[in-house]
Amino acid sequence: MPAALRQLGAHGPSVFPIGLGCMGMSGMYGPADETESISTIHAALDTGVNLLDTGDFYGMGHNELLLARALRGRRHQALLSVKFGALRSPNGAFLGFDGRPQAVKNFICYSLQRLNTDYIDIYRPARVDPSVPIEDTIGAIADLVRSGHVRYIGLSEAGAATLRRAHATHPIADLQIEYSLASRAIEAQILPAARNLGIAITAYGVLSRGLLSGSKPAASGDIRSHFPRFAPANEVQNAKAVAALADLAAQRNATPAQLAIAWALAKGPDIVPIPGARTRAQLHTALAALDLELTPEEINLLEQTVNPSAIAGARYNPEAMAALDSER
Repeated sequence: MPAALRQLGAHGPSVFPIGLGCMGMSGMYGPADETESISTIHAALDTGVNLLDTGDFYGMGHNELLLARALRGRRHQALLSVKFGALRSPNGAFLGFDGRPQAVKNFICYSLQRLNTDYIDIYRPARVDPSVPIEDTIGAIADLVRSGHVRYIGLSEAGAATLRRAHATHPIADLQIEYSLASRAIEAQILPAARNLGIAITAYGVLSRGLLSGSKPAASGDIRSHFPRFAPANEVQNAKAVAALADLAAQRNATPAQLAIAWALAKGPDIVPIPGARTRAQLHTALAALDLELTPEEINLLEQTVNPSAIAGARYNPEAMAALDSER
């Protein structure tokens, strides 16, 4: 039976219950095979997955060019979610964020060209620019909606107050934010605010960047080597939580990744996990989570066993955490 679609908020499109995060296909976790990446995107589309998440700064444009190749003749099957605003230097360093209205309209020109498309389905600032009123950034995207270059507006890593201000400027379809067994801060204020406004959650980092599935940074260029949760000092404590999750998964004849994704799916029909998959094997593992229906007792046990207090280390380094509107 086909998976029931989920709607991205009161004002967004209907999507497959699991999306595909494409960041890892452009070097963020080390080298990736382009042929396999394209085959993975095709396999996702063939399965019904329609939400493809990218950013214009993933590989400094590489990810958008890759998607353009993968979607040749299949653009109509995909809902492209594009993040913008992150500034990069030639050595790959991040230099901040730019949410000025003129920058918004400049960024999208290049995205449309790289993606070989006339419109972007969901356009969102990658971070909230603290130097620019969110009303100005969202107002610029609203202009692009009126011109037909954007269909829906999203946000990323925004706090509850920013959500309200943005939504008052133009309806917001979804908030992309980290949400997993290991990262649940949004449950205090952000998730209730989103639900009150009719804004869906597209959950990235649902495996805490592979931590919950036992993955470790291995290749050169893997950004996870800079994340506190993968630091050697936190390895012993986090390994215990990962082992506990693996034990629970074994009881359901599932993998830890599938159980973690199933947990996110069970948290509400307004939650759409967007796990990253660089290979068809990873994609099929993630999609198998749709076959796991968790009971309230299983959800409670999962949350007691693997929770933020059981995980050592923040989800980003201090500098990156300070840039998150959602953490203010």
